[in-house]
Amino acid sequence: MSSTSTQTQTVTAENVVRLFPEVNTALANSHKAPIADSDLQGYDEEQIRLMEEVCIVLDNDDNPIGSASKKVCHLMKNIDDGLLHRAFSVFLFDSQNRLLVQQRASEKITFPDMWTNTCCSHPLGIPEETGAELDASVQGVRRAAQRKLDQELGIKAKQVPLERFQFLTRIHYKALSDGKWGEHESEFDTADQYKFKTDPCVLVDYILLIKSDVDHTPNPNEVKDSKYVSQEDLRQMFKDDSLKFTPWFKLICNTMLFEWWDHLDQGLDKYKGEKEIRRM
Repeated sequence: MSSTSTQTQTVTAENVVRLFPEVNTALANSHKAPIADSDLQGYDEEQIRLMEEVCIVLDNDDNPIGSASKKVCHLMKNIDDGLLHRAFSVFLFDSQNRLLVQQRASEKITFPDMWTNTCCSHPLGIPEETGAELDASVQGVRRAAQRKLDQELGIKAKQVPLERFQFLTRIHYKALSDGKWGEHESEFDTADQYKFKTDPCVLVDYILLIKSDVDHTPNPNEVKDSKYVSQEDLRQMFKDDSLKFTPWFKLICNTMLFEWWDHLDQGLDKYKGEKEIRRM
């Protein structure tokens, strides 16, 4: 894996509108923003509609400073200029301690056809999914995770109650999808061809673990395939050159996940509720 460092400006509440005029410095009144340009021509209609969703724009310390459409937040030209937004990654295990993984649908605009964790998405820039303090932010991410597990995998809220989601940590990273689209998040991971970049200013991804036996019916517009895997199954998948994986998934697996997995039933508490953001 190769990495490069780039000089990225620091985005703050004071300069965000000057740097990114499409950012709204208030929370969104709805979860949609209008989109009408050529960047999305040729993509799936439903995935274009989802690019209208409003994400939470952050400063480098995960403090909300505004909101902007998913499309604005995922354009590499904005990411390279330092635009940062909040995300989450869910790792759902069954009672046999198998991890539910999914292959992203071909229709996806970012990272299509790649295998990844159970669910990865973004809390919306609306009051019920946004928080300034860490506890409120985690609760907002839990609500978003519950919403997206239903939308992507048909997993109903009663099978994944909010209090069952365990927050472990946040990671800050940047990953390039195809040159135009990418991720620069703070999440509550990479192959050379996707040009993963290590950078002092990147994404915030909240990492959530949940253990539950669920019924799931994948949405074919979101999920091409899904299955439960053991640790050994997943390690074998990583050795298969015919399979592609999202950069954040491989990063989290290679640095943290297998250790957490070993402690699912005993000793996980020492990993939960980390206050500091991991800069990856």
